[in-house]
Amino acid sequence: MAAMAELISNSVQEMATNGQEPPVKYFSKGNDAGVLDAPVPLIEIPVVDLGLLTSPLTSAQELEKLKLALSSWGCFQVINHGMTSSFLDKIREVSKQFFGFPMEEKQKYSREADSIEGYGNDMILSDHQTVDWTDRLYLTISPEDQRKIKFWPENPKDFRETLHEYTVKLQETNDFLLRAMARSLNLEESCFLDQYGEQPLVTARFNFYPPCPRPDRILGVKPHADASAVTFLLQDKEVEGLQFLKDNEWFRVPIIPHALLVNVGDQVEIMSNGIFKSPVHRVVTNTERERNTLAVFCIPESDNEIKPADQLISETRPR
Repeated sequence: MAAMAELISNSVQEMATNGQEPPVKYFSKGNDAGVLDAPVPLIEIPVVDLGLLTSPLTSAQELEKLKLALSSWGCFQVINHGMTSSFLDKIREVSKQFFGFPMEEKQKYSREADSIEGYGNDMILSDHQTVDWTDRLYLTISPEDQRKIKFWPENPKDFRETLHEYTVKLQETNDFLLRAMARSLNLEESCFLDQYGEQPLVTARFNFYPPCPRPDRILGVKPHADASAVTFLLQDKEVEGLQFLKDNEWFRVPIIPHALLVNVGDQVEIMSNGIFKSPVHRVVTNTERERNTLAVFCIPESDNEIKPADQLISETRPR
């Protein structure tokens, strides 16, 4: 197959800038085609306050809210996460600056054909594949000895240290939330964290979605569920685009500029024996505005066996 793991020759950013008609490989097929411009209701996603989760007076109520969010939607917005709005803006800014550089600067970090790490877009694995309308910078964060620093931009100057600081804080938040999730199900606090492991894989994906001439037919990201344990998304401050599927209907995710959007992935759905849902989601495009986001994926140690907690297995809820 000639197309196996080929690199797409030009970025969607270039196509958008040059006003090119997108090639047919970008057009959605099947169930996703033809419905993209239908009206989509807004989700009422629960907002979970980490400050209330830590306080003995309010933690029971907040744990209940967390449990409800993850069993119904599989996601929530988290506030009081210990990062200032100005720090979150700084992360958004280094991302915007990177994607704003001339193509020759970004191409210094281009991924190799058979790898997702680095700057680029979808890996092409088949001639029939639908390609996402997005350019990305994909980086391994930890274990630190697996970082490929050649893909970490040297410009903007503070890119590397900003990303490092952000992901250190997120990993602390992730551990805290995995404990809280276990507590919300009346499990031993370390139950999920033990399966997650001491040397998890943490990856970051900076996403740039330029304006798209055919938002009625082209998606920023195809519908999928995450293979992670937990995913953190720093949304664009102004431009919506993320949607979640529930009961065969799509819902828009609102923007709370100082919040992080958290969703559980397949690994936590397994650990919770299906009580917590790994939600299917997609990203839509629009004709007017670009959108920048940063997703961080927290993935259990690769050698660990992931299985439902014993206390959650019963006759009414088998493994």
